[in-house]
Amino acid sequence: MSKESTDEQDRSYKNRLYPEDQKKVDEFINRGINSVQRKPFRPMRMMIMLVVVVNLLILVSQWLVRHYLPGAY
Repeated sequence: MSKESTDEQDRSYKNRLYPEDQKKVDEFINRGINSVQRKPFRPMRMMIMLVVVVNLLILVSQWLVRHYLPGAY
């Protein structure tokens, strides 16, 4: 293997796309829904909201049973 082919192979890892293809990718990323900056995903916030919603549903269902079916509880 010559030095030139080794250098060419090493540079191929730096740029995986041809410049034309990279330009198309950059244009796609910067338009439409992809251009909107989103807040980071917060899994703990989602879990807390899930617990709150489930507890509210439990409380509403228990209230309905006590209010509409007094002999069932």
